[in-house]
Amino acid sequence: MSQREGYLRIGELARRTGTSPELLRAWEQRYGLLRPTRSEGGFRLYSDQDEARVLRTKGLIAEGLSASEAARRALGPEVPQEEGEDAPATEGLATGLAEALERYDEDGANRVLDRLLAALSLETVMQQVLLPYLHLLGHRWASGEISVSQEHFASSLIRGRLLGLARGWGTGSGPSLLLACPPGEEHDLGLLMFGIAAWRRGWRIVYLGQDTPVETIAQAVADVKPAIVVLAVAEGTSIAPYTDELQRLAKRVPVAVGGGISAEEVSPLGLRVLEGDPVEAARSITA
Repeated sequence: MSQREGYLRIGELARRTGTSPELLRAWEQRYGLLRPTRSEGGFRLYSDQDEARVLRTKGLIAEGLSASEAARRALGPEVPQEEGEDAPATEGLATGLAEALERYDEDGANRVLDRLLAALSLETVMQQVLLPYLHLLGHRWASGEISVSQEHFASSLIRGRLLGLARGWGTGSGPSLLLACPPGEEHDLGLLMFGIAAWRRGWRIVYLGQDTPVETIAQAVADVKPAIVVLAVAEGTSIAPYTDELQRLAKRVPVAVGGGISAEEVSPLGLRVLEGDPVEAARSITA
């Protein structure tokens, strides 16, 4: 199939670009940004070139262009970026998000997130905005620059948005990924981002959440029969009390671990370590 032929339904195009189907339809109608073909059943089908134009448009919007001007440029020859030019609009939004969260401004933080998701792909928002912010948040909390309540507020709001973006990730016909935090592990934001990125690559997600007993994970493996189990273990969380259980689990199903744990700690148990940030890890596990 050539790159010009349509093969993506609008829902899949929306997932790949981090853009709502409603906005995609609006850009198609107003600016002619998308050029779908029709399937035999009458469904609109979109191509890789449609996806590229959407991502180009979102990138230009992030640089400060209006939607109409961004779409016009995306439809024409790509304009070379000036040397040294970056995306100050995106940086400003990232700063605005941090400031809104620190002053407990739920509405303001959600408005900034809405603007980011309209301007950039979901994976870009996770990698370039949310992950750096959460890393900084942890350091600022540890150093006493922000309070426990501010850290909890920010984490709770981001978790809620991620869970909203993950809606429907348990559907589909792809292989299953079982995701969980082992006992004592409460940090699941990276695992949520990993699951969203993997879902966008065709995996079907079964999510057990924070602080999950190993026997509960084992029971879910028996029920779901996933292709892989992925565990999130943050730096400082010990799996030593559960090594025997995890070793037995790894003999039944492939088990991968992401977070701050070392390969030296998990390799003897038959577990694999996922390298990189959650989005990079999702790419690697797909490959």
